[in-house]
Amino acid sequence: MALYFTSINSGSNGNCYYVGNDNEAVLVDVGLTCREVEKRMTRLGLSISKIKAIFISHEHSDHIKGLTVFAKKYKLPVYISTLTLKSSRLLLDENNIFPLNHLQCIEIGNLKISAFSKFHDAADPYSFTVECNNIRVGVFTDIGTVCDRLITHFKNCHAAFLEANYDTDMLQNGHYPYFLKRRIMGGHGHLSNAQALELFMNHKPAYMSHLLLSHLSKDNNNPELVEKLFKNVAGSTLVKVASRYEETALYYVGESRNNTTTYSFDPYLYQSAQLDLF
Repeated sequence: MALYFTSINSGSNGNCYYVGNDNEAVLVDVGLTCREVEKRMTRLGLSISKIKAIFISHEHSDHIKGLTVFAKKYKLPVYISTLTLKSSRLLLDENNIFPLNHLQCIEIGNLKISAFSKFHDAADPYSFTVECNNIRVGVFTDIGTVCDRLITHFKNCHAAFLEANYDTDMLQNGHYPYFLKRRIMGGHGHLSNAQALELFMNHKPAYMSHLLLSHLSKDNNNPELVEKLFKNVAGSTLVKVASRYEETALYYVGESRNNTTTYSFDPYLYQSAQLDLF
């Protein structure tokens, strides 16, 4: 059974990631309005009825802006840590809130979602992997430091959303105030292009088929620059930048009929809204 995945949006203006199989899916973060998530999923041919749960990484507004409305409208369970919920000050249906903990594994139908702590300037932030039939997609953004936990999970992913937030020279020579530059680069902020590239080069598994570079800074990065940087060392891994302005194409990774693992991308799925296949 394949895993389908797309970035609904990725950046400081809103983050939302979709991962699912033929029958069920989850969202990681809802940092866009409910209406915008609906619109973009429709364009992708993704049925909201397949979404069975929402997982929240942390309380910053670009990750939770549309959560309350979306979760209430579709009566979806929200997996969120106690500290994150308290810091978010969101008003969610208490009957549909489920706590998140470090190294917790949650089963949603045939999906297994693993949560683990990360370094970021939030109350209790988490990264996630989503697994189905031993196929794994990771969502690794808003990370200040590459730690052993991140390396362990990254090494086991067939596809990943990986933060490449800033080019160091652009940030250091840019217009941001000093305190903000320190926050971004200080170990609890964001991953630079160089940090993400080092992780990719040193720990990419041979079977990783897709890498979606995520959460790029509008002011301190260049999508063409960072995509070229990674493609130069990517080998057979497909590298794309997840946009801060629109959804990506719908990608998938799965198994062939003879049980050998294959990794594919069908650009026509991106235009298949009328088919409601997923």
